[in-house]
Amino acid sequence: MTVRHEIKSQLAKLLAQEDLVVENKNVETACFNVHTRVLTLPNWDKAGNEIYDMLVAHEVGHALYTPDRDWIKEYKIPPQFVNVVEDVRIEKMMKRRYAGISKTFYKGYNVLADEDFFGVECEDVSKMNLADRVNLHFKIGNFVDIPFGEYVEMPIVRMIEGCEDFDDVLIAAQALYKYCQDQMNTDTKTDMDSLESQSSGSSEEQSDNSMEQQQQPGESEDTADTEQDTEQDTEHVCQGGETNMDSLESQSSGSSEEQSDNSMEQQQQPGESEDNADTEQDTEHVCQGGETNPEPKVDTMDSLDDAIKKLASMDGIENVYVELPQVNLGDIIIPNGEIHERCNELWDNPNDPYLFDCVDDKFLKFKKSAQKEVNYLVKEFECRKSANSYARATTSRTGVLDCSKLHTYKYNEDLFKKVTTLADGKNHGLIFILDWSGSMSGVMMDTIKQLFNLVWFCKKVSIPFEVYAFTYDYPKMSADGEHLYDKSSYEKKDGLMQVIEQFSLMNILSHKVNSKTLEKQLKNMFRIAQYVAFGGRYSIPVGMRLSGTPLNETMIALHQIIPQFKKNTKVQKVQCVVLTDGEGCGLTYHREIQRSWEYEPFIGLGRIDGNCYLRDRKTGNTYSLDSIWGDYTDILIQNLRDNFTDTNFIGIRVLESRDYNRFISRYTWGEYKLKEQIQNQWKKEKSFSIKNSGYHSYIALSTTTLAGESEFEVSEDASKIQIKKSFMKSLKNKKMNKKILNEFVGLVA
Repeated sequence: MTVRHEIKSQLAKLLAQEDLVVENKNVETACFNVHTRVLTLPNWDKAGNEIYDMLVAHEVGHALYTPDRDWIKEYKIPPQFVNVVEDVRIEKMMKRRYAGISKTFYKGYNVLADEDFFGVECEDVSKMNLADRVNLHFKIGNFVDIPFGEYVEMPIVRMIEGCEDFDDVLIAAQALYKYCQDQMNTDTKTDMDSLESQSSGSSEEQSDNSMEQQQQPGESEDTADTEQDTEQDTEHVCQGGETNMDSLESQSSGSSEEQSDNSMEQQQQPGESEDNADTEQDTEHVCQGGETNPEPKVDTMDSLDDAIKKLASMDGIENVYVELPQVNLGDIIIPNGEIHERCNELWDNPNDPYLFDCVDDKFLKFKKSAQKEVNYLVKEFECRKSANSYARATTSRTGVLDCSKLHTYKYNEDLFKKVTTLADGKNHGLIFILDWSGSMSGVMMDTIKQLFNLVWFCKKVSIPFEVYAFTYDYPKMSADGEHLYDKSSYEKKDGLMQVIEQFSLMNILSHKVNSKTLEKQLKNMFRIAQYVAFGGRYSIPVGMRLSGTPLNETMIALHQIIPQFKKNTKVQKVQCVVLTDGEGCGLTYHREIQRSWEYEPFIGLGRIDGNCYLRDRKTGNTYSLDSIWGDYTDILIQNLRDNFTDTNFIGIRVLESRDYNRFISRYTWGEYKLKEQIQNQWKKEKSFSIKNSGYHSYIALSTTTLAGESEFEVSEDASKIQIKKSFMKSLKNKKMNKKILNEFVGLVA
């Protein structure tokens, strides 16, 4: 049965009632780090749902109730014994917290018992030590009879069952360990007594040969050596912790004759007898609890661990969990003043005084024509804002009589004045992201015009805004003129997604400047757009040419830009508008690699692939990156939406006619009716809106319609047909612009 790991991860988070960090990796056993709150689950592909759910619930129990405590310094107890008792406590606490989880544990342990995960099928349970029987009793006691001694063992079992906190666990584990240790020492002593009794059985034969030993002094050295060998063998048995009685009997009986033959000779050599006595004392010390004394173990826990390891799949590619870096905006954002200072230095004193006359005239003409659309935006915004305010209005009585209603007292009970309270509207702010890539050259002028409309709208209704254009080409320099192309905006660590050092965000427009300065900056950007779209006789500042598409890097930087913008402007709600014509580039992440010829680890790069997951520790969400590279932007936007729930993300996609079908298919896969509906809308209006992407609304615009003029202009000698055609075209463009603006205002207001 295929197990869906993301569902089991959510199960763990729900049970823990916190956003645990859950990782599914190619490991043999599950573990929970109580310090970092990371739950690592193996890929239990060979386990059924019953076992999987039980194991997840067990690990969540550790997450909830096992403290981050270094108890080994306080209690000298083997960890196995503490684990046995702690397992009992955390499962009891989980059953107490979730009544239905008892069934999960019952079903899971039933499967473990049937498949003999504890290795007791061919064993006599009654002969196991107490720790093993306790482990079996509280795990599979419903399916296997486990005997306990009434007077000594049952009190320890009840103590374990009554543990409520971790201190109780340590006390009970200590009692359990001491009992098992004493029982093992008792068994070992019993085996040694049996060995001694077997050795004394040959004493009669030894006494018969005593006279013969006295007459053969030459044999004394050999006999002493034999006795020492026997004592060493006995010591070896005590150290090994195994009481193989057959082996001991054979060794004892095999040496009995030689021992009896040499007994008299040993009595006649007192110096040698003292040495032998010392050896016997050393042997007794080792057996009675020296450093080499064997420790009791919990074999059933070892068997369970080994069996669970076999459920885990160690094949396939290891899952990789990556996180977003926290970038330093000072290393990424190019200040607004720096950009336009470069423009002014280059253009303020041209050799040709008429160099910019043509392009500046176009700008003024566009500004004049755009006022109608800007005013329309303002009117719609105010209307929608007022409607929303009245929809949330509350009416209440004042307690003051309304004299105009006194004459209705016979049939009207409501004679008091009323007051209507309008809810306060939220402060809005807008962040614009402009695609400054080479593919935008053909539509840059039209995109800039749409951007200017929105900027003028924000300025007119006093909405704070910032406009950023992403690029790879802007030269980064320090205060002393040093190039900073290779300076990273964050500390590179293993598992962080890469943000390329050359990535920059140019703050091309800002609400912070006054109206006169803003007008100058708009004119500068119009000149640059004219140049990159159609060329010209003038040049543009270094770094302002079109470059690549670091759209994904921009989404990463927005995690710091949005909070900073809200803090600086004191706005309550932010609208983030992205104007682009395509997807971002592929992604990579930092990997720590230990190269054989270097002492320190090397931070290299790995490619984001199907085995990668984006992990957000702030929200606790994990996002699969098993997608084509074009979908990474949607995943990053969804992550932004989860972090900033009060922010609307609006995409404006500029499409060539040849690209619309591919773009529609990407978001309507398998939904043929929806695809047909959007295609018909595109053919009719040359625009549509997608609601199932990462954006709240992804508005697609045709480049041909966007470039069309909405003003009604005809020549003086135009025919009726030409006038009609021009008028219909103007109406069509105005209708499309109003539709787009309506949707935008609806999201903003």
